[in-house]
Amino acid sequence: MRNTILTVLILAVVSCGVLVYFTPDVGTVIMLSTSVILLLLGLYDAFQDKHSLWRSFPIVARVRWIFEEEREKIQQYFIEDDLNGTPINREKRSIVYQRAKKEIETVPFGTQHNLYEKGYEFVKHSLFPKDHHDISGERVLIGSDKCTQKYNASIINISAMSFGSLSKNAIMALNQGTKMGGFAHNTGEGGISPYHLQGGDLIFQVGTGYFGAGRTENGKRVFDDEIFKKNAVRPEVKMIEIKFSQGAKPGHGGILPAKKNTEEIAKIRSVEPFTRVDSPPSHDAFSNFEEMITFIQKVRELAEGKPVGVKFCVGDHDELEEMVQSFADAKNYPDFIAVDGGEGGTGSAPLEFSNYIGTPLLEGLTFVDQILKKYDLRDQIKIIASGKAIDAFDVVKYLALGADAIGMARSFMLSLGCIQARECNLDSCPVGVATQDDDLVKALVVEDKNVRVKNYHAKTIDAVKEVVAAMGKSSIQEVEAKHFFRRNKAGDIASLDKIYNLN
Repeated sequence: MRNTILTVLILAVVSCGVLVYFTPDVGTVIMLSTSVILLLLGLYDAFQDKHSLWRSFPIVARVRWIFEEEREKIQQYFIEDDLNGTPINREKRSIVYQRAKKEIETVPFGTQHNLYEKGYEFVKHSLFPKDHHDISGERVLIGSDKCTQKYNASIINISAMSFGSLSKNAIMALNQGTKMGGFAHNTGEGGISPYHLQGGDLIFQVGTGYFGAGRTENGKRVFDDEIFKKNAVRPEVKMIEIKFSQGAKPGHGGILPAKKNTEEIAKIRSVEPFTRVDSPPSHDAFSNFEEMITFIQKVRELAEGKPVGVKFCVGDHDELEEMVQSFADAKNYPDFIAVDGGEGGTGSAPLEFSNYIGTPLLEGLTFVDQILKKYDLRDQIKIIASGKAIDAFDVVKYLALGADAIGMARSFMLSLGCIQARECNLDSCPVGVATQDDDLVKALVVEDKNVRVKNYHAKTIDAVKEVVAAMGKSSIQEVEAKHFFRRNKAGDIASLDKIYNLN
């Protein structure tokens, strides 16, 4: 095959050379030049020793590489339907775009879902639905009896995404959107940047790298009381979240690719610029539950009584029960627990961690809810659930399964204009959301996208109220797991409280 391709190219060069000799016009010169270039490329492919396919199929094999490079775009634009796209299908992405832009969000001609397929979920409505304008419960007060500055939070907030993972324009748009809409913006573990300080409420996340909360000592990142307090007492900061792990890579620690670690970001994080930054897998400030409780209390005091919570993806159940029992025995505990599901998103994660480590949200959420009830701590500790919530049905279902509030990340990225290009770890996000490339960042116009963030939040809250009203409830808090149903493999229908063995 290699000889055939090279022979054809040689014949093309000879033929074009003859044409140029007898009819030396622009067209024949271009043909000859093109043939010569292709022949040289073919010779290079045929005799290089790095790519087997190129050696066997000069030039032709390069077409495969083009299609392989563009495979995901071809899949998304021409092959997938509204329901089979991953990680977020087109139907879900579309509802975010429509609500963010205040466009028509109704669908014609009935559902595209197979209502008789295993896994189909639905909620039963009432013959006497309520007026959704009268539905209450869109805010929740977070703060235990150990907290002096409780926070009245929206039931929907922006989950953790750092400056570094996202661009400065994306961070500004998100924060300005939260200010307009009256909800909270989690900083992610990268610390508080100037772009977070646009007037919106902040949840200051303290990760294992202690960015914005620590310093480097003997080559190691350590928690620093003064550095932490300087950020924690800011009026914009309403809550503190101590991150143990995240759903997409539990037990691993955060990853900031070198290309995205600009001089500005490195200065904020106190690290070397243009180097890959890996957060440690665990905290150095404590190594057991007794020390962890002491650390939580210290953080609460340094933050002058603001709510302090812990975030993790559910792992070993015995270990987590021991943690909750330690809270009960010490009569000291966090003000909230943020439960991240194994389906959580990230800008950069090892494949094995993203695919196979960590409990999915529904199982993790129900376990945490039940274990807090077992030790009589449920009234003190609120639960924030995070794991691929997009529309109102997702939100109401998570609330019914034990959450008090929901954290959303990828859905708010979509509201900014994210097209699910899945290039977050390559610094080449085409819409300027997850990149530090200045030219790409400029594509994201803050003054336009901040309104879309606010719109998406407001329209989703309205949709939550409409779902609850259709169920005949007067408050969002009245919805329970027994109101939701799922079809199993045999075709039978069971309520979620039965499926998850809830009390």
